Amino acid sequence: MPINILMPALSPTMTEGTVAKWLMKEGDAVKSGDVLAEIETDKATMEVEAVDEGTLGKIVIAEGTEGVPVNDVIAVLLEEGEDKAALKTAGTKPAPKPAAAPAPPPATPPATPAASPAPAAQAAAPARVDGERIAASPLARRMAQQAGLDLTTLRGSGPNGRVVKRDIEGSLGGGAPAARAPAQAPIAVAAGPGAKSLADLLGMTYQLEPHSNVRKTIARRLTEAKQTVPHFYLTVDCRIDELLRVRKEINGRFEDVKVSVNDFVIRAVALALGQVPAANASWDDSGVLRYEHADVSVAVATPNGLITPIVKAAEGKGLATISREMKDLAGRAREGKLKPEEYQGGTFSVSNLGMFGVREFAAIINPPQGCILAVGAGEQQPVVKDGALAVATVMSCTLSVDHRVVDGAVGAEFLAAFKKLIEYPPAMLL
Repeated sequence: MPINILMPALSPTMTEGTVAKWLMKEGDAVKSGDVLAEIETDKATMEVEAVDEGTLGKIVIAEGTEGVPVNDVIAVLLEEGEDKAALKTAGTKPAPKPAAAPAPPPATPPATPAASPAPAAQAAAPARVDGERIAASPLARRMAQQAGLDLTTLRGSGPNGRVVKRDIEGSLGGGAPAARAPAQAPIAVAAGPGAKSLADLLGMTYQLEPHSNVRKTIARRLTEAKQTVPHFYLTVDCRIDELLRVRKEINGRFEDVKVSVNDFVIRAVALALGQVPAANASWDDSGVLRYEHADVSVAVATPNGLITPIVKAAEGKGLATISREMKDLAGRAREGKLKPEEYQGGTFSVSNLGMFGVREFAAIINPPQGCILAVGAGEQQPVVKDGALAVATVMSCTLSVDHRVVDGAVGAEFLAAFKKLIEYPPAMLL
């Protein structure tokens, strides 16, 4: 009996995914543990492994198809001894939901036209309609809505006549859908009665860059955070000359250890949370969640958007361990290879833009966490030291706080503990 390969749920919040790439083709022998495909989720690209053995009999969902619901069939595996004839009995969809009562048939059924020979080459099928819903990918629907296109007038070139991105781009370009347009192909859009955006109305030419799943998730979560979390902000200036001296000495003495300023920040945050545990908390409608460990989420920029891998239980890790973990996590984050448990969760976030020369900024809280620390660049500034004017390297750090769970006094106490650790790194050894 053929085995259906389903779109897996790669995280607790995943409802749909994109078949980014097939790594095997129809007819290939499959062993348990073989990587079949790469699936793009809302945060990363994950590899899907086979759990059964056999032959890849049919690829149901084509490479590049977006918005495939979890548990939909994406391919069919033939067991040993089965041939392609068995595919006729294989399902290509998940178990159907109970359908509404069918509408009564028309009094006079329409006449059925005589069958005609199929042409050698056939155009793409019209968009398939399930009831009142046109078969189209979520991206195609959004692009059509923005451009004022009627999906019922388009022919879908995707699986089973589904309207996909290239069909929209082909329609906007005034010709037939291209075989596969590049992700950032320029699209000239003229103003018209169905135009939706200001650019359309002004007849502007622009590039439409479709949102990645990562970018859509970032937009949803940050909008939710700013709309529902009452932020307030606290800023402290830290003198980091001693930190820079210690860092230089460590990196000069040990060939296999290269610590960064951000590694010191992560270590200081974790220890400060241990000293002020009330800041290591988050809001829940049922009560305040107070965490036992400092699982520090660190913002990392990737080609698809921001992601926050986690240094777990950072309070128990030294600078060298934190440095090695962050290099590994950041590298795999940029490649889209993080596991869900490596970026989901976290109790406190750190966002550092100092390497870009940003002196000071305020970050948006990463829900459901209660705090995020925004770290700026270290700059030489005039300061008063022992009653005399001097020059020191000063780093501004701004704490964004969820006022529902962390009060101003607690936030100030945390920053005071953090400042002491940053300004005197040997205290991190105590």
